[in-house]
Amino acid sequence: MSIAVTSAGVSATRAPVRVGELALGLSIAAFLLVFVAWPAVAVTYVAFTEKGTGAFTLINFQDFARTDLFVRSLWNSIYVGAATVAWASVIALPLAVLTTRFSFRGAIVIQTLGFVPLIMPPFVGAVAMQMLFGRNGTINLLLSDWFDVRIPFMEGLNGVIFVEALHYFPFILINVSASLRNIDRAMEEAAQNLGCSGFRLLRRIVLPLAAPGYMAGASLVFVKVFDDLATPLLLNVKDMLAPQAYLRITSIGIADPMGYVIAVVLVVMSVASMGLAALATRGVDYATVQRGGGGIARRSLRPAESFAAYLVVGFILLLVLAPHIGLLLLSFATVWSFSPLPDALTTAHYVRVFSESGVYIKNTILYASLAGLIDVVVGTAIAWLVLRTKLSFRHWLDWGATAALAFPGVVIGIGYLRAFYDVRLFGGAPLATLWIMIVLAVAVRRLPYALRASHAALLQISRSLEEAAENLGATRQRAVRRIVLPLMTGGILAGFVTSFATAAVELSATLLLVQSNSDAPLAYGVYVFMQSPAGRGAGAALGVVTVIIVCACALLAQFGIERSQNAKGALQ
Repeated sequence: MSIAVTSAGVSATRAPVRVGELALGLSIAAFLLVFVAWPAVAVTYVAFTEKGTGAFTLINFQDFARTDLFVRSLWNSIYVGAATVAWASVIALPLAVLTTRFSFRGAIVIQTLGFVPLIMPPFVGAVAMQMLFGRNGTINLLLSDWFDVRIPFMEGLNGVIFVEALHYFPFILINVSASLRNIDRAMEEAAQNLGCSGFRLLRRIVLPLAAPGYMAGASLVFVKVFDDLATPLLLNVKDMLAPQAYLRITSIGIADPMGYVIAVVLVVMSVASMGLAALATRGVDYATVQRGGGGIARRSLRPAESFAAYLVVGFILLLVLAPHIGLLLLSFATVWSFSPLPDALTTAHYVRVFSESGVYIKNTILYASLAGLIDVVVGTAIAWLVLRTKLSFRHWLDWGATAALAFPGVVIGIGYLRAFYDVRLFGGAPLATLWIMIVLAVAVRRLPYALRASHAALLQISRSLEEAAENLGATRQRAVRRIVLPLMTGGILAGFVTSFATAAVELSATLLLVQSNSDAPLAYGVYVFMQSPAGRGAGAALGVVTVIIVCACALLAQFGIERSQNAKGALQ
């Protein structure tokens, strides 16, 4: 098998722009302008204009700065984001170091379990965490009986930080683990030859070299915390930016400028956090000279060290899996109040869910499938235009699609309401109230995931395969359809499952766009059930169903990816 990495050669063999390429590029540009740029412009326009006259003004931002609630919400959001990053680091870094630097049984299982929180949205586990760690939850009841003390794990902002740290820490774990595996072993060996070893080697050499991965994960955690709307609302914490934006729009109306001002502030904070992460690693050389990285050989642990490592890992994993354990117990509980465990178990909540909430399940599968399909079609098309054509604005398409990462879900929801509420097709209902807008909103937010997966897959396919097919008489379209797309199947499936899994649990944008229960997906149904104590059992059961659907999709996609990789290897 030959490997050809010749970007210059690829550029040299690109054919001139063709009519079909131009038409495809313009179609994607129109899609991005309508469903990404226009809602963003609509939000920004309202935030910077005077209500009634439309004249440019900064008075809305001055009102924001003069309102104690909004200023407190801003600082609370920054505090929760920073504290979540700190606690997520405390959880992720030990797991990353132990599973990549030391040799002990179960490392792969531990890494896998560390990713489990990502398959469940944080708000789903928030109520379950209250049952375990709340004022009258399992842990505090036991602490009160044994030591006459209670710890405010879930009180106010503490609860939001606790839940979100347990949910988002895998972003740091994934990135740091990858960075640790790619560190040049020569650097560590040189440090050891100079007498540096143990914790000092880890602190002075290993972790600093893994800083790019850590900053990437930490910035993503910070952005996701700002984006999270449902967790604070379910924990009755309203003095944060995302809940305030939602409450202003839903209680006062889409004409209220303060909701848009808060949306702009959310976008600025998201962009600033990613920018600061980039600045933190700029000017420092993290490059390795060894091809492939790999680090030094994993060190075997002595019996005492192995016991301590398993103790630490076991405690962390028990904490990480607590939301899932609590959710499962709650879904089967008859009554669970002022007691460490449920009084009795029942399947009535699942019976209720399948009899009353079938529409939620059907809508979720439909919406997430359509969103995933839109993402892989548009993402694959953009990747092909960028890597295989000379289209002058191809990189703008890439940047425009990726820009959706900077928009929190609540901002997308507000933008779609503003941009499409006054648009009526054939004199019918407002466009923003149709279920297809929910699909488009969640698809736009996930488009960067599918784009990056398709881009990576296409980078690994030699242009010579297409040229050979064209030399044998195949048209360019046929070569793409019969050669390129089959070889990209793994990347396309990876993009689809990522889009599907995250779209299935999207709530921030959905909460603003759903107009009736008949159009609502699972995440919305879970949120509605969880609003009352009587519905928490059914909400937990629906949450378990959501997790099962996401896991099933991920397993099917993984099976498809492995088959496509085997077929690709046989072809090459």
